[in-house]
Amino acid sequence: MKRERVLQVVLVLVGLLFGAAVYPLLAMHLEEALRMMLSVYATLGIFLLLASRDPSANRSLIAFTAWSSFAHAAVMAVQVFYNLIPRREALGVLVLGVIGVALLVLAPAKSGSELASATAL
Repeated sequence: MKRERVLQVVLVLVGLLFGAAVYPLLAMHLEEALRMMLSVYATLGIFLLLASRDPSANRSLIAFTAWSSFAHAAVMAVQVFYNLIPRREALGVLVLGVIGVALLVLAPAKSGSELASATAL
């Protein structure tokens, strides 16, 4: 039960962080690619806030957020390594990596019915 509560708190914090992407999206003139990426993160943030109510019913969303955070961090790490983006962006690599690890570690286990249906295949 405590693990689920911690997951709920993490989902709310990450949801608020990602949802905060709405502000620069509305307040600043951004390049098109950044605008598209922020719109995806803002939407994901809203869904993470909704998922915090019942994390076990939203396992796939939590897994998607974790793995997409790893993918984004990996692309950013390569870009930092090749000096395609400023070195200060390495902080984003760290933040996205921590988000991914936290969500995977805290992700709800499959329920008994999900396990039974998976073994029946």
